[in-house]
Amino acid sequence: MSAIRLVRFTGRLLLAPAAVAMLVVVFLALIALTDGAGSGLAAWLTTLGVGVVLAMWRGRRRTWPARLVLFLPVVVAAALTASVCVPTVPTARRYPPALPFVTTQHWSLSTGSRVAVYHYPPANPGPRHPVPLVYLNGGPVRGISVLDHRFLQLLARQGYDVYVYEQAGGGRSDLLPMGQYTISRSVHDLAAFIDRLNKGKVDILGFSSGGAVLTRALADPSVAARLHRAIIAEPGPMDGPTAHITGHKGRKSARGLATAMTGPRSTHVPRYAVAFGLMRLGLLSPATGLIGQAEGDNAFTAADLGSDTASAYCARDAHRIPAEDTAQNFSFSPAASLRVQQTVKDSPSIAPHLRQSRTPAMLMIAECSSQVRQWATAILANDPAIQRTQYMPGVGHHMWNGLDDNNDRAAAVITAFLQDKPARLPNYPTRDEIPAFLRDHK
Repeated sequence: MSAIRLVRFTGRLLLAPAAVAMLVVVFLALIALTDGAGSGLAAWLTTLGVGVVLAMWRGRRRTWPARLVLFLPVVVAAALTASVCVPTVPTARRYPPALPFVTTQHWSLSTGSRVAVYHYPPANPGPRHPVPLVYLNGGPVRGISVLDHRFLQLLARQGYDVYVYEQAGGGRSDLLPMGQYTISRSVHDLAAFIDRLNKGKVDILGFSSGGAVLTRALADPSVAARLHRAIIAEPGPMDGPTAHITGHKGRKSARGLATAMTGPRSTHVPRYAVAFGLMRLGLLSPATGLIGQAEGDNAFTAADLGSDTASAYCARDAHRIPAEDTAQNFSFSPAASLRVQQTVKDSPSIAPHLRQSRTPAMLMIAECSSQVRQWATAILANDPAIQRTQYMPGVGHHMWNGLDDNNDRAAAVITAFLQDKPARLPNYPTRDEIPAFLRDHK
């Protein structure tokens, strides 16, 4: 080979990485444009076709050895992007195995949802609270953690008849078609669950996104009529205007301070890194054709939550964040969760309806909350039936976390309200104190 030919051949090889990168970018753009149609194969075949045409056009006046070199980036790009089109986990839903300490029941609700239900009957010989207590967990569309189950067992030991269900699509509950995951469906499922329970009015404890569901239930007279008392703990945004607030958060959390979660991550696999990444950016819809809902649920792991778990704890607890769940029990539906959150963002204000609420309610706010403070104070400002607010010192968003006496303190606040006994903590902040609270607690 002459020196001139060697230089030209080397130059074409040096251009190969740029060509590969260009084809990968084209592939990702097509994934977004086609919404991942056909498990990404539509984008892959189109990218391959574009690469082949370009290579043939560039090599039309070259010898065959030179033409073959131009196809090398196409082959490499095809191999790299093909990994995005091939599932590495089962595409049919794998539900978590049964828990060893509580029986899983499955109830079919009048809404069409089929949900996993757990019952903790009163477990003490002393006085029993006559009104059932229903727990709405956070997520949205996440299974109930073992840490939450332990807290519910504590409430049962204090005489409460505790019922909890995993909302449609979460944990051991059946999946819904993606278009049916809405915040309104969550509220209707709550009403249907209470009707299925058939024990009259119930007390409700709603945590995080479960607190947002409970808030919207309080704003709906037909659902609120089924509620005896309501406890809204660390709520998510209640409607579109609230969801778009960017404001104060609580005192410093353990985000960025805690040791990174260990264990396998779906986001280390190209297929799920692309799918979940583009969904979070809004470039793929939750109903994307790239991965099905069941496959995404099977792939997602606790480690994929990253620093979200640490953000639920105070900075002082960064070195001792407890294991919230087991790998076998962990369940989260990222696509369905994004879908529900989007329906909250798209919903109109519920404040005018919430102002008509008459159900006695309590609001719980954590000192190191990772939630926007106005998500809670907007409820306080608009719900005239909130009788007390309990600002919980020394805890983050996940207030009952098994550390120190945090579970006992949270249970004491909850039970005092449910029994209409004096508050364990000052009633703070009041509605008049909201501006000062937002200023001083950040």
